[in-house]
Amino acid sequence: MTLRRRSRRAAEARGRSAELLAALWLMGKGYRILARRARTPFGEVDLAAVKGRTLAIVEVKARRTREDGLQSIGLTQRDRIARAGLALAKRYRLQGASVRLDLMIVRPWSAPIHVRNAWGRDRPM
Repeated sequence: MTLRRRSRRAAEARGRSAELLAALWLMGKGYRILARRARTPFGEVDLAAVKGRTLAIVEVKARRTREDGLQSIGLTQRDRIARAGLALAKRYRLQGASVRLDLMIVRPWSAPIHVRNAWGRDRPM
């Protein structure tokens, strides 16, 4: 196996672990996880979670700092995540719910950071 392939597999494993930790953290905060790695016509969503009348579309990043996590997602990716979130709201029949784009930053040896509404305002469905 090449070094590049091993590095890619290690990154994939870190990402899956970060997503699992983020899902557990959210469940501890009262969220119900609807989907992990949900595929939509607009791309994949790391986590879809609901609490009350809010659907949180959660992008999970394994990064060392909050700033690194926030900077790791560009405008194009944010737009894709937003469209995917609206598609999931329709799939789960959450008309009237607001769709919020959240970020979970999973740091080594620290509690995850949950940035609610990381890139703007709630979007009513």
